[in-house]
Amino acid sequence: MLNQQFDISLEHVEDEVWAAKVLSNYILLDQTSELPRLKDIPATRKKRLVILKWLASHFEQGTNYPEAKVNEILKQFHPDCATLRREMIGYNLMQRESGIYWRQT
Repeated sequence: MLNQQFDISLEHVEDEVWAAKVLSNYILLDQTSELPRLKDIPATRKKRLVILKWLASHFEQGTNYPEAKVNEILKQFHPDCATLRREMIGYNLMQRESGIYWRQT
């Protein structure tokens, strides 16, 4: 039992290290802004999910956002806010109803 718990913990650490590497490969610091910028939207689903979770973390839980505000926030990181917004909905990181968005818990 102890070995199984250790293996699960080790796997979690390895996942976190891998996610940090993905973030470092896809995010750059913009010299004209204090916010990091997304270089590209990853093509692979696993890498894209890491990026989308990172983007979702920039939205407050329990706060409702009109679509224009979601676009404004996402454009700070990448110009293709529509794709990022749809992907966050598709991965259930955010929800949408009647033009209002909120972050999933």
